Amino acid sequence: MAALARWCVQRRMVTVLLWLLAFAGVAAGAAAAGSAYSNDYQVPGTESGRATQMLHEGFPRLGGDSDTVVWHTTSGSVRAADVEQTMTRTLDRVGKLAGVASVTSPYEGPGAGRISADGRTAYATVTFDDQAQDISESEARAVVDAAKSAETDGLQVELGGSAVELTQTSGDHTAEIVGVVVAAVVLFLAFGSLAASLLPIATALVGVGTAYAGIVLLGHAMTVADFAPMLGMLIGLGVGIDYALFIVTRHRRGLKRGQSVTEAATNAVATTGRAVVFAGATVCIALLGMLILRLSFLNGVAIAASLTVILTVAASVTLLPALLSLIGMRALSRRERRRLAEHGPEPELPTGFAARWSAFVERHPKVLGAVALAVMAVLALPTLSLHLGTSDQGNDPGTSTTRQAYDLLADGFGPGVNGPLTLVTKVDGAEDKLALDNLDGTLRTTDGVASVTPVTFDSGGDTAYLTVVPESSPQSKQTSDLVDRLRDEVLPRAEAGTSLDVQVGGMTAGYDDFADVIVSKLPVFTGVVIGLGCLLLLLAFRSIGIPLKAAAMNVAAVASAFGVVVAMFQWGWGSELLGLGSAGPIEPFLPVIMVSVLFGLSMDYQVFLVSRMYEEWLETGDNRRAVRVGLAETSRVINSAAVIMISVFLAFVLSGDRVIAMFGIALASAVALDAFVLRTLLVPALMHLLGGANWWLPRWLDRRMPRISIEPPECRAAHERLAAATDAEVAGVLAEEERQRDVRDIPG
Repeated sequence: MAALARWCVQRRMVTVLLWLLAFAGVAAGAAAAGSAYSNDYQVPGTESGRATQMLHEGFPRLGGDSDTVVWHTTSGSVRAADVEQTMTRTLDRVGKLAGVASVTSPYEGPGAGRISADGRTAYATVTFDDQAQDISESEARAVVDAAKSAETDGLQVELGGSAVELTQTSGDHTAEIVGVVVAAVVLFLAFGSLAASLLPIATALVGVGTAYAGIVLLGHAMTVADFAPMLGMLIGLGVGIDYALFIVTRHRRGLKRGQSVTEAATNAVATTGRAVVFAGATVCIALLGMLILRLSFLNGVAIAASLTVILTVAASVTLLPALLSLIGMRALSRRERRRLAEHGPEPELPTGFAARWSAFVERHPKVLGAVALAVMAVLALPTLSLHLGTSDQGNDPGTSTTRQAYDLLADGFGPGVNGPLTLVTKVDGAEDKLALDNLDGTLRTTDGVASVTPVTFDSGGDTAYLTVVPESSPQSKQTSDLVDRLRDEVLPRAEAGTSLDVQVGGMTAGYDDFADVIVSKLPVFTGVVIGLGCLLLLLAFRSIGIPLKAAAMNVAAVASAFGVVVAMFQWGWGSELLGLGSAGPIEPFLPVIMVSVLFGLSMDYQVFLVSRMYEEWLETGDNRRAVRVGLAETSRVINSAAVIMISVFLAFVLSGDRVIAMFGIALASAVALDAFVLRTLLVPALMHLLGGANWWLPRWLDRRMPRISIEPPECRAAHERLAAATDAEVAGVLAEEERQRDVRDIPG
């Protein structure tokens, strides 16, 4: 690391130019290629997946994305001559647009039943040539514009569907700008130097910008969800700024000790840079752990997020030292430079609130530990009612056309029309056809079914399907219960004595199957991620207790963060107020991504905190002193880093995207709890209570384990040598600070 840092410092302009060229080149490639994202929730081998495949094989014209055009009259009927003429002309115009395969109008035979009972709402189905992921935004926009052109004072026209959703993606970057500005303010307050506060921002932006463009290109090579770039940016900005903060903090410390700019930058990367690489590697390993789930939808997310972390780490240990050498002594504030010139180098001693808090935790570990546990337990309680599912357009903001189309359909035809179930089967002979005719009547009398369409056969009579409209909305628990009832009770009875094998597909069935697959694999995935983290901490700190406490803290942070997410998004506490739509289920992939990301982020704080405690323990053998000194010396940087990361995560709520906002709230809550409750309260309290057992490791295991070092220790003896080398004026400063009672010498 030292050689790399030295090369970057000595060739700082070359390093900066190489990064700028890389960013420009990847961005140009992404602009030329365009995006190719895909939200494919289908899981091979599931019943809904088989139903979709069978439907596409038997009815190729149904293979494209189906969207709806809904119109509603404020007075009169949609059957009125003027309304019918207007909408017929509009639908004909839509049917001639590029990418549109067909339009089914309610005014014609096949569309019968698409006019509400009160005659004031109707809808048409627009079927595209391709699935939503293969439809361009311009094609979808043309359909929306053509349909919206029919609106008058008494006629409301709205559109819903996956393709229409493409036209509602926000193109601005308000969330990113707000997050970066808040981070810059926090950095300036921490450093007091404008130049030093801007460097972490610049480093993170270059790394994240390059990664964002790289993710766009990645979408052409594999399945990448449309939220992956935003998620990568959310994670990248948070960890990128934090990693740079740690390195700049170490660099500034070196300058205050009298090191030259080159020496301080090199030493910062050679020491803290190693911890940054270690932390970044753990984040990537945790993210790539999603690959063991073998879900193509998550594979792209894992690789995209890992790419972002890799590039932000690379920028932190190469671009950042080059920029530090460019600004020279301006990494310190004017007051710090003046103090250094007047008094010379001086050691940093932990004083102020950090020292007082550390001593306070030592005096009251039982009470404070109990308070921290109570806070985490209360926040985790809503997690017990967690309902995994995929939100639909009924959760979109109330002003969006998709939400208004959803509401119009629900009011006019019942909520189930927004997510019908599709039953598909192969047919072999007259007995099967007779059984299907009987199934139609059975389904109509099934609890939770609003209506059933007649059976439709393909041209060869080998495949048949029928559509079941539930009484409840697609994301409702009642609809999921209906899917289970059809699969477990109704259909097996109807298939008895025939060769029928009816598969249940459709929106809710697909989402439920996706969630079931993830839930079934979640214990193994979580065990692998946490086990790997324990192994890394075991090697780093040579202790059984430290890894076990870290695992427990990670689980607690995830559970409590999920409690906040459930309360806000599933129960709806404040989601409408924030413009994130109504209450709904929690996305099924959120637990997987949360465990991955949180594991890596928690490792940052765990390593930074415990490594200082471990260093003091090796030096003194006094556990109480080690915990007290470690907390006092690291809490300020941990809290600053946490505030920055929380600000960046919360800013993404402004994106207006429910999924991204869910990630932002979840990660911000987890980081806040991790930094302010776990690492600065519960962890030190537990370590005080456990005493020397914190550092226990069986001798036979100690002999067999390899020895690794995350970061070269800064021993107290080094501080004493530095103090001895200073002049009498500095000694006077030390004497004054001694009167402030250094936390190192507070009696245990």
